[in-house]
Amino acid sequence: MSDIESTSTVTAAATTAPAKGGGHRKLTLPVILLIIAAGLALFSLVRMISGADDLTSTGQVSGALQLAVPIGLAGLGGLWAERAGVINIGLEGMMILGTWFGAWAGYQWGPWTGVAIGIVGGVLGGLLHAVMTVTFNVNHIVSGVALNILAVGATQYLSNFTFAEAPGGSSKQSPRIEPIYRITVPGLSDWLADLQAKGWFFISDLAGVLGGLVTNLSLLTVVALLLVPATWWILWRTGFGLRLRSCGENPVAAESLGVNVYKYKYIAVLVSGGLAGLGGAFLAIVSTGIYQEGQTGGRGYIGLAAMIFGNWMPGGMALGAGLFGFTDSLKLRGGAENVHAMLLLLAILLVLALVWMLYKKKYTAAVVSAVFAAVLFVWYFATEALPSQFVDAAPYVTTLLVLALSAQRLRMPKANGMLYRKGQGK
Repeated sequence: MSDIESTSTVTAAATTAPAKGGGHRKLTLPVILLIIAAGLALFSLVRMISGADDLTSTGQVSGALQLAVPIGLAGLGGLWAERAGVINIGLEGMMILGTWFGAWAGYQWGPWTGVAIGIVGGVLGGLLHAVMTVTFNVNHIVSGVALNILAVGATQYLSNFTFAEAPGGSSKQSPRIEPIYRITVPGLSDWLADLQAKGWFFISDLAGVLGGLVTNLSLLTVVALLLVPATWWILWRTGFGLRLRSCGENPVAAESLGVNVYKYKYIAVLVSGGLAGLGGAFLAIVSTGIYQEGQTGGRGYIGLAAMIFGNWMPGGMALGAGLFGFTDSLKLRGGAENVHAMLLLLAILLVLALVWMLYKKKYTAAVVSAVFAAVLFVWYFATEALPSQFVDAAPYVTTLLVLALSAQRLRMPKANGMLYRKGQGK
C-alpha cells in the first residue's frame, strides 16, 4: 500500500464515521446555488419593503468584498493550521505583522513588494507560533495570545524609528503607499449599473451583486479569491493535503504510516501565517493605502470565527467572511438605515425558522423563534433608525449570533489543539 493510500485510510477512518443519529447530507452545487438565489430574493424583498435601496447596490457589494477579503484570508490561514491540528489564536498578531511589514516595504519599493514582505512578516509570526507549539509543546492558546501581544509591541517599537523618520509618516502611521491597479470590465459594469438602478425585484439585486464583482476590483482581491478554491484543491484533492489533514485527525496513526507529523504541522502553520500576513498587507495597501496603529481592529479573531462558522471548510469559511464583510459594509454605507433594514430581515428569517421548527415538532424552539420574531417586527415598525452605538456594534453582534446558531453542527479536526510528541505512539 502506498503512503497516499495509507494516509487516505487514516483520514477516512477519522473523518467519515457517521455521527450518532445520522450525518448531514452533502450539499451539491445546484442546492448551493438555489440557497444563494433564495437568500438574494429575501434581500430583494427586504429592500423593497424598507426602501433601503443601497442594500444590494454595486457599491455595497464592492465595499463588502473589500472588507471581507482580509477576514477571509485570516480565516483561510486558521483553516490551514487547524486542519493540521494547531489552534491559531495568533492570527491577529500575524495580521498586525503583515500590515506593518507590508506598509514598510510598500511605501519604499512599491505595492507588490509590500505584499510579498507582508507575507514574510506573517510567516515570521507563524514560525514563532510553530516553534512554540510544535517543537516545545506550549499550549496553543497561550502561544497565540502571547504572539498577539508581542506583535503589537514589536510594531509600535519599529514604527518609532522607521515611519516616524519618514516624510509623511509618524510613530503611528506610515507614509502613503502607491495603490495596486484596479480593474473594471468595460461595458458590462455600466450595463449592470443601469439594470440595478431600475429597482426591479431580484433582477436589480442580482445585477448589483454581479456589478460589485466586476467594478473597481483590485488585482490583489482577485488573487485572494482564487486562494479559496486553491486551498480546497490542495487539502482535499492531493496526497500532500491528505497527509496534512491526517496530522490534525490522528497524528499517532499518521506517524505510524510514515508521515513526518512535525514537518506537516510546520508547513501548515507557516502557510497560515503567510495568509494572515497577506490579509494584513491587503488592509494596509488596498483598503486604506496607509499603515495605521490598530488597523486590524480584531479582524484576525473575526476570521477565526468565520472559519469556525464554515466548519473548517474553505467554502463555508468564505461565506462566513462574506457575511461579516457585508455587515461591516452596512455600517459604513447608509449606516443606521441599512442596519435598521436588517431587523426586518432577521424577523423574516425567524418566521421561516418558526415554520421549520413546527414542521420538525420542536415546539420549544418554535416558541422562542416566535417571541424574538415578534420583538424584531415591533422594533422595526416602531422605529425609523437605530442608535449609532448599535450600528457600530453590528459586525461583532453578527459574529456572536452566527457562532451561537452554528455551534450545533460544528465538527473540528479530532486532534486539533492536542499536544503531540514525536514517537509517542510507540
